[in-house]
Amino acid sequence: MTAPGGRGVGSRARRWRLVRAHSDAVPASVRRFMARARRRRIRAALPWATVGGLLALAGLIAWIVYGTSVFGVREVRITGTEILTAEEVRRAAAVPDGDPLARVDLSGIERRVGALAPAGKVIASRDWPGTIAIQVRERTPVVAVPQGNRFVLVDAAGVVFHTVRSRPADLPLARLAKPGPDDAATRAALTVLAALSEDLRKQLSAVAVDGPAQIKLELRGGRTVVWGDVSESAAKSRVATALLPRKGTVIDVSAPEVVTVR
Repeated sequence: MTAPGGRGVGSRARRWRLVRAHSDAVPASVRRFMARARRRRIRAALPWATVGGLLALAGLIAWIVYGTSVFGVREVRITGTEILTAEEVRRAAAVPDGDPLARVDLSGIERRVGALAPAGKVIASRDWPGTIAIQVRERTPVVAVPQGNRFVLVDAAGVVFHTVRSRPADLPLARLAKPGPDDAATRAALTVLAALSEDLRKQLSAVAVDGPAQIKLELRGGRTVVWGDVSESAAKSRVATALLPRKGTVIDVSAPEVVTVR
């Protein structure tokens, strides 16, 4: 069917067109409501975004520190050694170059270096960005024990930790067959040495332990103090010190209540 003028009926249908409304067309109250809603959404999301960003940053830092060689071992610094060499300590520590500093087992280093006989105490620490610091406190000798043509050094715990060719001038001798922390004669000698007065120490040349009750002190000038066993060592030390001015080459304090000088 054709309408007058040649236009069909369908041509009179409206043609719709989408038109963007000007902002003024939206009521101000609606605009304010929508702005507040957007701010609320941003405020609600901000903590989660912050936490997510911090977690991502922490993960990145952890990966760099623990999983890469950026903060890897570049140096092993040794301090406190006199008997041991720095190279001996490094070999015992066995710290691989380039390993992440944060993953180095410090207690393992202390255990391995502490197994070296002269090492009394070992402290390992991290010195960022790339250094493992190992502080060694070596054992302190209190007596030297003749072994053939050499001398072994023994600390206060009875540990034999070093061998030298000549007798150290500042150490007394201990005449022991098998020095060591589990040796009864070694423990006896150390007990007596710990009880000596300063005057006795100054004159002491050697302590000899021939049996549990056969301990004697060899003093300078060829004098001898018969000590007996380790019992009442403090009293024996006081008595022997008091008798030092007396004439005689043998001072017997094995029974400190009844002493003899001959």
